[in-house]
Amino acid sequence: MTTTIHPSLTGLRIPRGSALAVLASSMFLIVLDGAMVNLAAQTIRQGLGLASAELAIVANSYLIAVAGLVLLGGRLADVLGARRMFLIGMSVYVAASALCALALSGPMLIVGRIGQGVGAAMTIPAALALVLVIYTTAADRTRALGVWGAVTAAGSLIGVFAGGMLTEALGWQSVFWVPVPLGLIAMAMVWKTIPPIPGKAGRFDVAGALSITAAITALALGSVNAAEVGWTSPITLIALSAGLAALLVFISVERRSPHPLVPLNVFRHISVSTASAVMMLLGGTLTSVFFFLPLYQQGVLGMGALETGLAQVPIAVMLIVGSLLAPVLSKSIGLEGALPTSLTALLAGFVWIAINPATSFTWQHIGAFILLGLGLGLGIVTGMTMAVRDSAEGESGLLSGVVNAAQSLGGAIGLAVLAGIALTAGSAGEMNFTAAFIGAATLVAAAIAISGVNALATRRTPATTH
Repeated sequence: MTTTIHPSLTGLRIPRGSALAVLASSMFLIVLDGAMVNLAAQTIRQGLGLASAELAIVANSYLIAVAGLVLLGGRLADVLGARRMFLIGMSVYVAASALCALALSGPMLIVGRIGQGVGAAMTIPAALALVLVIYTTAADRTRALGVWGAVTAAGSLIGVFAGGMLTEALGWQSVFWVPVPLGLIAMAMVWKTIPPIPGKAGRFDVAGALSITAAITALALGSVNAAEVGWTSPITLIALSAGLAALLVFISVERRSPHPLVPLNVFRHISVSTASAVMMLLGGTLTSVFFFLPLYQQGVLGMGALETGLAQVPIAVMLIVGSLLAPVLSKSIGLEGALPTSLTALLAGFVWIAINPATSFTWQHIGAFILLGLGLGLGIVTGMTMAVRDSAEGESGLLSGVVNAAQSLGGAIGLAVLAGIALTAGSAGEMNFTAAFIGAATLVAAAIAISGVNALATRRTPATTH
């Protein structure tokens, strides 16, 4: 079968499948580190003397940085060149990881996590933009994103192994040292194998970048603050109001800008709007499951760090399986039908673990973990594919930035809201994990409703090529 490739990549020095593997390694690294950090969360809390709410802030500081800057990162990839932004972003991520490893206090760790978020916000959309340039047809992109999802899920699998082992053997600092050499290797591989890609002609939308970054950051910070002091706190209300005001400014700027950061007409495509909304809700559930589960396993089920990681292997394995099955399911019943089907498995997993009264690890936890991993693998790849499958030349960074911004913002707000619910339902400053899991199930149910409406609307309109 004849394949097409962007003219700028005729100098690609390795087969495009190998290039996909190289680029996916960046997401593998970021997910690997995230999984290890989640496994080490309880040890980090004890080592730095953090309260439950402070631990949530450490997690959310990273998410806020990603959410606030990933749209900017996607646009920079389109304007300045995706390879260039990949190398800059990964260098920032590596430096910030080293700072986290050297942290002596909670505030110092938060600064490092923010730096990691800044680096990830530049690296992720740039890497995905390069993939979309290498794979140009909808069918090829669906398969490539399936592989992308499987490789990144493998990062979660290895992370739950390595996180527990490294934490128990070498301390929590070790999980932040791991990305340093791996990030340098990823940079060298991209530098040597993928040619530079010229940016898209046009001026940069500074006003749009500043207003959307301010909006996302303020909304996320307001939600994080609400988890500590409540939704009616003056600080919370001021932050949320400022975020909404900045969002309105952003919309006004984008309508008038000759070179908008986010052309608003992309949301006229129901696939982009639906995928963005679903990915926002999925971001909340994905972040929550990997934040709350280790704390639940160690605090309620009495498991150690290594035991916790080993018990999460079914989730990571099924993430890989789900990512690989997503293109098959989409081809069989279409993306619009595959998305709600995928999310139903995820919902079943959350409900199962929420109603399980056991205080020790049982086979029921394994069953729930299998459904959680399968639903996440299927849902994330299917949602991502729906958002970017029809991206035109020069839009790959934009759309990957949009969908990653939605997922990251959902992660920041979702974790803040669910942490607030868990703390409110708990006692003595500790979290009620049943309340957290029920809250996550509610987010998934909302995503199912949105994707179901989209599926019904699509059936009533002329079919599009997938």
